[in-house]
Parts: sequence; structure tokens; C-alpha cells
Amino acid sequence: MPQPNDLSRSLVALDQNSTIIAVVELSQSSWLVGGVLPGIERQPCKKLEPSAERLLGLLHRWRDEAVRAGSSITRIALAFEAGGDGFWLARWLQAHGVEAHVIHPSSVAVSREHRRAKTDRLDTELLKRSFLGWLRGERGHCSMARVPTMLEEDAKRPNRERECLVGERTRIVNRMKGTLARLGIRTFKPTLRKAAERLATLHTPEGSPLPPNVSAELQHDMARLRLLISQIREIENARQERLEQEPETGPHAMVRLLARIVGVGIETADMLVNEVLSRRMRDRKAVARYAGLTGSPDESGTKRREQGLARAGNARVRRGMIQLAWRFLLFQKESALALWYRARTADSRLGTRKTMIVALARKLLIALWRFVTTGETLEGVVLRPAG
Repeated sequence: MPQPNDLSRSLVALDQNSTIIAVVELSQSSWLVGGVLPGIERQPCKKLEPSAERLLGLLHRWRDEAVRAGSSITRIALAFEAGGDGFWLARWLQAHGVEAHVIHPSSVAVSREHRRAKTDRLDTELLKRSFLGWLRGERGHCSMARVPTMLEEDAKRPNRERECLVGERTRIVNRMKGTLARLGIRTFKPTLRKAAERLATLHTPEGSPLPPNVSAELQHDMARLRLLISQIREIENARQERLEQEPETGPHAMVRLLARIVGVGIETADMLVNEVLSRRMRDRKAVARYAGLTGSPDESGTKRREQGLARAGNARVRRGMIQLAWRFLLFQKESALALWYRARTADSRLGTRKTMIVALARKLLIALWRFVTTGETLEGVVLRPAG
């Protein structure tokens, strides 16, 4: 039976005599729009400047042409590939009465020729054929991405901003340590509370003070480091306030529930909930596939080879789950998943632990998804007290 959120095919019957079908090849400089109009033999292709209003005006003009040709238009279906523009265009078109879809780029089959011709017009024709097959309800043509709401996208921003700030903090700390190491100083820790005061008292092993240019550079880095630390603390405090003000509201309840698992912190719980667990997933396979934790087999005839992870999903979730899997083994040693991992790595073969940790990450993600959606407990997992 078709699933309610199955995006691999359309669940609405297609009446091509009353539907305008359009695809858009997006770029920063221009948009190329191709369409299929009922009652009109030609298939128009129009280049526009990047403007949602111009695109909507073109669709309305095509609708008027189809009506003059004797067709009754009841539906306008448009699709474009996911990319750097995000989902704002789909939301804007849906608000103006256009059925907008976002295609997974990797789901569109392309020619495997060594040197295939590739232009915007050829890409538009390829998208048009794939979109037509999807609208007819046929599997295998392409898959659609679910269009998130503005609030759902906004909920991801604090965690992603904190990730960028932590990375910048690490780069500054490493740069400061490298600068001091070239002078023979290896005991200075820039992240300590009184690091700025201690910086002024540093001396080289020869007993001389720091060179003036090096000292000025380190002072500048220290100022940037203090700003980054304060911004990270501000993001963490704001998130804690939101969790306390609305503890039982949607994703917040999931975050608090995940944070009860020993070994899972608020930061990891917030990332998992906003990136994957709060999404409507069809089944456990869809959860693992979204995180890019599924395999990519290469089979032909008698050849059987595994190419490793597909890596086509959410990279943040994949990195976070592999880190959490290692941490899970440390804090949940008597859980069923930890015992399963140790039983399969008992031979201590080279590479077995690295391979099996990915399998553990996949199993753990599915178990957490079931835990927050259906309440199914994790066997042997230790929980913190509620509240």
C-alpha cells in the first residue's frame, strides 16, 4: 500500500489535459523554464532573470494560452532541483497557488557516457521527463524532497551556528598554540579564564619577552577567542531557556527525552531532533538512508563488492551519530547494542571495529527514532531521572 508521505511518486492522479507541467533549471544569473501545455503542440522554453514574480507571471501567461487553445486548466505543477537556493521558492509558489516540488538531484538518472553533452536546455528536458514520470505515479524516475516550513528551518540555525563557532574557536586555539610552539612555549592554554593575563607574562626559553609583532597577533587572536566563547555561551543559554519555557512543545519534548539517556548531551539531542528525528519518516530504512548510513553495493553477475557508505544523506547527522556511537560504548556498556558490537568485534581483526561502529551508529539512530516517536525503550540503556 502507498505510504502517506511517499515522495518517490505522486499519489495524485494526473490529468494531463488540465495540468500545466513546468520545470526550472536554477542558476545565479538566470532561470530556464520548460513547460508542457495542454492543447499546445510546442513545448515552450523560456529564460528569465532570477525572479519569483517573473516566474509566476510566465506560468499565468502559459495558463492563458492553454485556455485560449480550448483546455480547462485546474492544476499547475512545477519542479526544480534542490540546491543552494533552499526551499524558499517552493514555499512562495505554494502560497500563490502553484503546486511546487523539489527534486533530489541525485535521484535523476543521467547518461553514463564518458563525455556527455550538458547544457541548461538538455538538463531542462531531462528534468521534464523525470517529473512527468513522477506525476504519473511511476517509481524510479526521481524522488522529491519534503519542503520544510520556515519554523522548521529556523530551528536548525542555533545548532549549525554553534557548530561553525566551535570550529572557528578550534582554529584560533590551534593557531595560537602553533605560534607559541615556534618560540618554544608549549604550556599556554588559550581557553583558560585568565589566559589573557598570563599571555602578557610569557617568556621564551631564553628568558626574553615575546616579540612585539607576535604579542600583538596573539592579543588579536585572544580578543576574537573571547568573542567566540561569549557567542557560544549565548546560544547555549538561549536554547536552555527555550527548553525550560516550553518543555513539552513538539521537538523540545524529544530533546528532553533524548537527554535522559546517559551519554547523550543536550547539544547532541538538539542536533538529532531538529535535523532528523522530528521529520516524518516512512520507516527505519528511510531514517538510515537520510543519515547516509546505508551501504552502496556494486553487484553485477558474479561480482559482489561493497563500496562503503552512500554518504548521500545529512552529513551532520552522520558525523554526530558516529561520534555518539563511540560515546555510547563508553557510557552504556551493558546495553544490548554495546553487547552486540563487542560480540562482533571480539576477533580483533584489522578494520572490524571501524566497520562495525558504522553499523552500530545506524542501529542506534533507528533505536533513538523509535524511542522518541513510539516510546519503544532501548534494551539495557541507563536513563537519567525524569525532570
